[in-house]
Amino acid sequence: MDPIINYYTTTYDEQARFDNRYNQIEFITTMCYIEKYLHEVNEKTSAPRILEVGAGTGRYSRAIADLCYIVDALELTPRNIDTFRSLITPTQSITLAQGNALDLSRYADNTFDITLVLGPLYHLFTTADKHQCIAEAIRVTKPGGVIFAAYVISDMCIMDSGLRLARFDVADYLKKGKIDPYTFATTSIPDDVFEMCRKEDIDALMAPFNTKRLHYIATTLAARFLRDALEEMPEERFALYMHHHLAICERPDMVGMTSHSLDVFRKQ
Repeated sequence: MDPIINYYTTTYDEQARFDNRYNQIEFITTMCYIEKYLHEVNEKTSAPRILEVGAGTGRYSRAIADLCYIVDALELTPRNIDTFRSLITPTQSITLAQGNALDLSRYADNTFDITLVLGPLYHLFTTADKHQCIAEAIRVTKPGGVIFAAYVISDMCIMDSGLRLARFDVADYLKKGKIDPYTFATTSIPDDVFEMCRKEDIDALMAPFNTKRLHYIATTLAARFLRDALEEMPEERFALYMHHHLAICERPDMVGMTSHSLDVFRKQ
C-alpha cells in the first residue's frame, strides 16, 4: 500500500486531529486568513468558488461551506473520503472527489477564486513533485486569485519530537544522513511519510512561479511545547493566547520556530 494511504488508513485518525487545542491553533489561524480573502473575493464576484486539494476529512471545506460558499474538495485517501462524505450536511455545497494533488486535470484553468493546498506538500519528496503540485494549484486558480500552501517545518519537530520526546533518534538520523550534521537540514523519503523543510526551502521552491507572496505565517509557533498548558487554560486565557499568537505569527523573528507554516500568495 502507498505509505501515505497506509498512514491515514491504519495509523492516524485525521478526523480527530483538531480535537486538541494544539491543533486547533493551526485551524483557527488558517481560517482567520482564509476568511480575510473570502471577504475580498466577495467584493469581486457574486458566486466565489473555492477548491481544497488534499481535503482530509473536510474540516476546512465544511467550515467554508458553512459560510455559504461553494467548495470543491479533492482527497487521496479512501478512509478520509468516507468520513468526509458522512459529515457533509444538506446545507453545505460541497463536491467531493478522489484524486491526487499532482493531477488536477478534472478542473479547468482559471476556475477558482481561492485554492487550498493544506496537506499535500507534507507528503511530496522531490522538487519536481512539489513544483507540479504548486503549478497545478496555480493553473486552476483565477488570475488575481489566492493560493494557500501549508508545510511541516523541520527544526521544531527535531527539538520536540526528536530531542524532547525521543519519538525518533536524532543521533541515528545524523548517522544515516537524514539530518545534516552541520546545518541540521532534513532529508526524507516516502517511507518517512512526512517531508520537512525550512522557510528558505519554500522560498527557493516558489522562485520559478509568477506569484506575489501575501503572508508567510507560523501557524503553530511554540504551541508544540505548550500542549499540556494549553489544554488546561481557561477559555478566557486561551482567547488571550490566540490574540497574542495572531499578533506575532508573521513576525520574521518568529516564523522559523513553528512545526507548521502557511504560505499565502496571489496568482499574477
